[in-house]
Amino acid sequence: MTTPEAEPTQPETPEAQASTGGEETSRPEERPEERLERAVRAAEQALIEYEIALETFRVEVENFSRLHHQKLGPMYARLDELDAQIAEATAARTGDPEDRRKAAEARARVMPMPGVDELFHGWMDGDGLYPEAEAMLTDQSVRPPQRVRPGEEARKLYRELVRKAHPDLAQEEGERARREEFITRVNAAYARGDETLLRELSAEWAAGPVPEAQRLTRSEELYARLEWLAQRKELLSVLAKELEEGAIGGMLRLAPDDPDALLDEIAEQLLAQVAEREAELERLTA
Repeated sequence: MTTPEAEPTQPETPEAQASTGGEETSRPEERPEERLERAVRAAEQALIEYEIALETFRVEVENFSRLHHQKLGPMYARLDELDAQIAEATAARTGDPEDRRKAAEARARVMPMPGVDELFHGWMDGDGLYPEAEAMLTDQSVRPPQRVRPGEEARKLYRELVRKAHPDLAQEEGERARREEFITRVNAAYARGDETLLRELSAEWAAGPVPEAQRLTRSEELYARLEWLAQRKELLSVLAKELEEGAIGGMLRLAPDDPDALLDEIAEQLLAQVAEREAELERLTA
């Protein structure tokens, strides 16, 4: 596998990427409502920055997960098969009921009965079949999935679009729905690292209807907005923690500069384990 060139900046977790910024100092001439309104705007921008960081990290984890599954999955499957054969060979030699039970359990791990949703895991998403899955079904050669690492220009375009079009900036339900649909397309383009489409979406947003100016808001509504923003940040923090503490997120933290090299290292270890299992199986069946 060809290792892609490392980006100038390493993948960071959402907590590390999100810019919290400093607290704004109050102005003596401001009314309390004005200070509260500025605090709400600052909280909104901080939340948007955090969501951008979370989406960037999610894309990195998702793509690394697919590459990990395709490159190392067959090796794990081979190890499971060898473990089952070794257990079966041991049971055949000893005839011990406990050895036969262990052999049956090892064989069950090799060929589990998948659920309906599992049949399509790793094969398709909302846009249809993955290219490698389609290739397998049409008897074409299967190429490793391309590692998607959005470039700096894609990241810049994505940040600008999210800051401008984020649904949380809408004042009316209709405008929020329009923004949510637009941001869904922006996220999909960013996940593919499609700079051309992101530029087109940027032009589309610029040509769209001008958002209404923010209305003056009563203090009670502003406090409610701050409370909602805090709850939303808490929810996103939970999602970020799940990504960071997952197996793939942990692997990315081990080798943030070159995670592909970590895959190569793990592959070498698995190949050594396969060789050991094969030698043990040959000894048992000789």
